[in-house]
Amino acid sequence: MSKKDHVSETLATQLLKAAKVLFTEHPYEYLEHGGAQHSAEVLGFDPFTVVKTLVIQDQDAKPLLVLMHGNRKVSTKNLARQIGAKSVEPCKPEVANRHSGYLVGGTSPFGTRKLMPVYIEESILALPKIAINGGRRGYLVGLDPQVCVALLGAKSVNCALED
Repeated sequence: MSKKDHVSETLATQLLKAAKVLFTEHPYEYLEHGGAQHSAEVLGFDPFTVVKTLVIQDQDAKPLLVLMHGNRKVSTKNLARQIGAKSVEPCKPEVANRHSGYLVGGTSPFGTRKLMPVYIEESILALPKIAINGGRRGYLVGLDPQVCVALLGAKSVNCALED
């Protein structure tokens, strides 16, 4: 492995290793605002299997994480209804960074600064393997989506909108 391909540990990978989770590492050239579509394209993955981690807040500014397919958007109306909130909206990047401890574009649901409830789009759980951020921009980890339920207590929701 060349120096360029080596990724130093992140809080996310430390947590995964401590939990003895098997995962693969997928570093790529990060592109500002490229999102999951970009990483899927450069890594040759189906964007449906690349999962983005979104930091969202409810009407009381309480943060939560939503794991969504890379090529889908979150219906905030459906999400709010399913989690019993009046309303939800994406956090501003600086607020998301503060809650997660990660930079937007490098947010992993694993090893966040604050413990937040995690919601996962139900159809993600049907996939055999997903690629999700490993705690740094330009770095995905491949793993079984059930890990999100086992390690994060992720609850399934149905709030995907076609992108």
